[in-house]
Amino acid sequence: MTGKIVIITGGSRGLGRNTAINLAKRGVDVIFTWRVNEQEAEGLIRECEALGRRAAGFRLDTGEVHSFDGFVEEVLRTLQSWDRERFDYLVNNAGNSLHVSFTETTEEQFDSIFNVHVKGVYFLTQKLLPLMIDGGRIVNVSSGLARFTLPGSSAYGAAKGAVEVLTRYLAKELGTRGITANVIAPGAIQTDFSGGIVRDNPEVNKTVANMTALGRAGLPDDIGPMIAALLSDENRWVNGQRIEVSGGMFL
Repeated sequence: MTGKIVIITGGSRGLGRNTAINLAKRGVDVIFTWRVNEQEAEGLIRECEALGRRAAGFRLDTGEVHSFDGFVEEVLRTLQSWDRERFDYLVNNAGNSLHVSFTETTEEQFDSIFNVHVKGVYFLTQKLLPLMIDGGRIVNVSSGLARFTLPGSSAYGAAKGAVEVLTRYLAKELGTRGITANVIAPGAIQTDFSGGIVRDNPEVNKTVANMTALGRAGLPDDIGPMIAALLSDENRWVNGQRIEVSGGMFL
């Protein structure tokens, strides 16, 4: 994978950060987006550079489609500064969360989830495709909540279900360019997502462990290496697939 370039949305923390580091270890240069914490973004750049790779981070809210043209211009300038015209991999990882019952979910809350997880993924991928090499790879991030149900996750789970269907369409329609598209579905992971509830709340952590075949909640290191491996040439024939990475939740 040495010499390849990846774009990761939501790359400054959690699963995105772990994915970036694991790809950097494999010789991949990293372009990533961040939304809130610039210091975390700068820290990731330093960490990738310490591994001998180039890295660049740009602030982007993936729920704001109108900002995508500016981001694409930043990507193009970065590629040119790296003496490249195209990038190789796209990981649509950025996300927000919502834990509200179906009867109490507002239209504003619904739109916030779907703008980031569906509309943002759809149109950012569309905007970036002209800069992706033929034979490139796309990995979208879903959730176990698209397969099983937990009260309070109707909007989030429905959005992730849409991402899974979209991924199959990408695999079909982009196959003429040799581009693969797959979706991974993590289970509950100990990050700061959803306010860090799985990581920081012992009761929630124990509940997750009890419903998981391997007997614990997931860690970022359970996900980042898997995405890196899926992007590698060894998995070039995997296409249009949903791969759950949950340790066996709700089997």
